[in-house]
Amino acid sequence: MFPVPCIAPARPWWRAVLASGFSLLTAIAILPVGAANDYPLTPDSLPQPGVPQGSVIDGTHLSSGTIFPGTSRSYSVYIPKQYDGSQPACLMVFQDGKGRANEWKVTTVFDNLIHRGEMPVTLGVFVSPGVVPAAHTNAQPRFNRSFEYDSMGDRYVRFLQEEFLPFVAQQHQLRITSNPSGRAIAGASSGGIAAFTAAWERPDAFSRVFCTIGTFVGLRGGNDYPTLVRKTEPKPIRVFLQDGSNDLNIYGGNWWVANQDMLNALEFSGYEVRHAWGDGGHDGKQGAAVFPDAMRWLWKDHPQPPASHLSDAHPLAKILLRDEGWKLVSEGHQFTEGPAVNAQGEVFFTDLPNHRIHRVALDGRVSVFAENSRNVNGLMFDDEGYLYACQHGSRRIVRYTPDGREEVVLEDAPSNDLVVRQEDGYYTDPENHRVWHVNAGGRRTLADEGIAFPNGVVTSPDQTQLYVSDSRGWFVYSFQIQPDGSLSHRQPFFHLHVPDAATESGADGMTVDTEGRLYVTTALGLQICDQPGRVNAILPKPHRAWLSNVVFGGPQLDELYVTCGDKVFKRRTQAKGVLSWKAPIKPPTPRL
Repeated sequence: MFPVPCIAPARPWWRAVLASGFSLLTAIAILPVGAANDYPLTPDSLPQPGVPQGSVIDGTHLSSGTIFPGTSRSYSVYIPKQYDGSQPACLMVFQDGKGRANEWKVTTVFDNLIHRGEMPVTLGVFVSPGVVPAAHTNAQPRFNRSFEYDSMGDRYVRFLQEEFLPFVAQQHQLRITSNPSGRAIAGASSGGIAAFTAAWERPDAFSRVFCTIGTFVGLRGGNDYPTLVRKTEPKPIRVFLQDGSNDLNIYGGNWWVANQDMLNALEFSGYEVRHAWGDGGHDGKQGAAVFPDAMRWLWKDHPQPPASHLSDAHPLAKILLRDEGWKLVSEGHQFTEGPAVNAQGEVFFTDLPNHRIHRVALDGRVSVFAENSRNVNGLMFDDEGYLYACQHGSRRIVRYTPDGREEVVLEDAPSNDLVVRQEDGYYTDPENHRVWHVNAGGRRTLADEGIAFPNGVVTSPDQTQLYVSDSRGWFVYSFQIQPDGSLSHRQPFFHLHVPDAATESGADGMTVDTEGRLYVTTALGLQICDQPGRVNAILPKPHRAWLSNVVFGGPQLDELYVTCGDKVFKRRTQAKGVLSWKAPIKPPTPRL
């Protein structure tokens, strides 16, 4: 703790500190215990001579949608004097309505900073949480604040994007930018975690977050954020955090500790993050004091977007290539699935509703490999170049010759996905909760029964274990493969993360790499597990659609391909895939 310089009584302490080159955030950080609780405002939060003042319009929104049905909420809109409607303006959304905005002196700070060019011309929208009115005078309303703000997932940001903000723009004839670099969101306490969640779920909608005394504790799952932030590929958002050591410590957790955990997680992953810690309680005093400097930092470099860089400590640093993101491979399909790779590294995938199998050549050109494939789902090559397929429409397993001719392998075989080894193979039968083994002679035997929805299937690199994903559960099952192909030692082994309010992981297709890592497509994204069954990393979906399957392709098997809704994407990696129909590969011993 640095001592505060001796300041003459006639000159406020903050003027001397600012004159010395420190920002107000630094000044607060070096205050001695006992002085920080005062948190006086700077001139940025006070009306200044010659500064044009914006206007504030109040309104009420009655929900007509299905996200928060029956709710009513008040809101206010701040329109800066400089806004003339000739072009879209930046936007900042504040939770808890005009009350929070008044506490932070938002309109005055915006007036001053916009006037001096220290932030762009920005519309402020101050929205209150919803309330479902009481049924009668002897009843209470339903107060939606915790439900809307503390919940994980994209429910609240979808409400903002799909219902509320379009209503405000139309109601007041406002032109709001759709560029996420020009959109920020803020809140305190439950409103603080709501602001972070909105940007976390939809970085394409909000890229700048101001969060004070954030409720990252165990009320509705917010305590999971530090873990998710550490595992997930960093998103293009900039975050400012504030909290005090005398914040709440109650049944849900310790706010002070939780916010420090969030800071550590964001720094660990490589985010642009700044913080202001103090000794205040669960109030807005320090938040109001730091608000002007926080705005300068959040909006710095605008219109350039915030930049997050994968840290060296992140698990993905050993898998991804820096500055290599997802690239579109193919689009215009109805639903893509079943990617498989041949010996040359070409990737094949299906378009189920259109009954086609497509080939992605090494030069990136996409062509039709087979027509009338009858809802083919899972695909897998063998060592002779045949492409095996789960033909859901005919309840058969078929294979295609290199020139695209279809041959029947198994009749009466309802199936979803399959894996082929040199001497045998396995396929999943979700509708009957079964996994089947097929030997070299084509004889099939029941290998397992009872998984709720056995979906994807793949072997470990050394081909001694079989992994089966359960779309309706939280786990990928692991079996030991016996010499005769039977399965033993069944365990719900790989523990997956599940989206908020979901009871199912949506685990679908899978692949493995030479390090023994398992890649699982899920509703939350591509989850990457280590050999002991722990999720080490999560790659967000490249497209907001169902992430159905994954495979390594390319000449070196170092290009990660995913089928996602109507599109196929890829990205180059440091990892290298494994072909189950070639000789087994022993992965290195994992850290336990």
